[in-house]
Amino acid sequence: MIKKISLYIFLAFCVLSFNAKVFSQTLGFGCLGFVGGYGGIVYQKYNAEGLNNFVKYFNETNSSTLNAPIEEFYGAVGYRVGINFFRATLESGIIISAKGYYQSLSRTRETSGILADGSNGSANYTSELDLKNWAIGFDVGYSFSNYFSWKIVDGSINFNNVTLTNTVDSPGKSNVTKYKSDSGGIGYTVGTGIIVSLVKDYVSLEGLAGYTHLQIEDLQKDDGSSFMESVPGNGNFIEAGGFTAVLQVNVGFPL
Repeated sequence: MIKKISLYIFLAFCVLSFNAKVFSQTLGFGCLGFVGGYGGIVYQKYNAEGLNNFVKYFNETNSSTLNAPIEEFYGAVGYRVGINFFRATLESGIIISAKGYYQSLSRTRETSGILADGSNGSANYTSELDLKNWAIGFDVGYSFSNYFSWKIVDGSINFNNVTLTNTVDSPGKSNVTKYKSDSGGIGYTVGTGIIVSLVKDYVSLEGLAGYTHLQIEDLQKDDGSSFMESVPGNGNFIEAGGFTAVLQVNVGFPL
């Protein structure tokens, strides 16, 4: 699936690049298109089947001592920063861009309860899920006017790194256990959106909505021990991705 999407993106780029003229002046300032940066906020849904099996098991095992059960994991919020390597508007009004970005998302679940060791002490339990990725992508849009554009398709290949940090804070000590995924787990994002220009070609506000494919089989500690081996039930740590929403500001500079 990822190879097919990459092929479609590459073919679309070739067709548009070799069969249309750039709308900018043929020579001079801006004739090669625009390069620029962007940044914004991201919301990502996912199906964390394996992780939520752990949450259910933890809640059931400690139901008599917890003040409240830990909530399950289903989405994360964070930020995205990136660069548009190239962006140009063709004579037909079609806009093409090549880009790369870094994204960091997180979700934290917390609860507290009485220690089960008979000391009658209290403990705070925290589970923090971090989803980080680098991505390269390509998008095709259409400019309806100087101030409004439709991003027809926005696609990227994502290289994911996932970390789960479990912390137990009790009187006089803190126990931290960290699990990490294998680096470079690959996924993809496909979406569509709108762009509103605040200053034509230089500053714009962009909204995107789409789907992210994300699957992480397991996480490991530094000593190589598996997270999923101690979790009852089947499924991957993260079984699937889901809906993704992005709101970002773009800044461009002519080449």
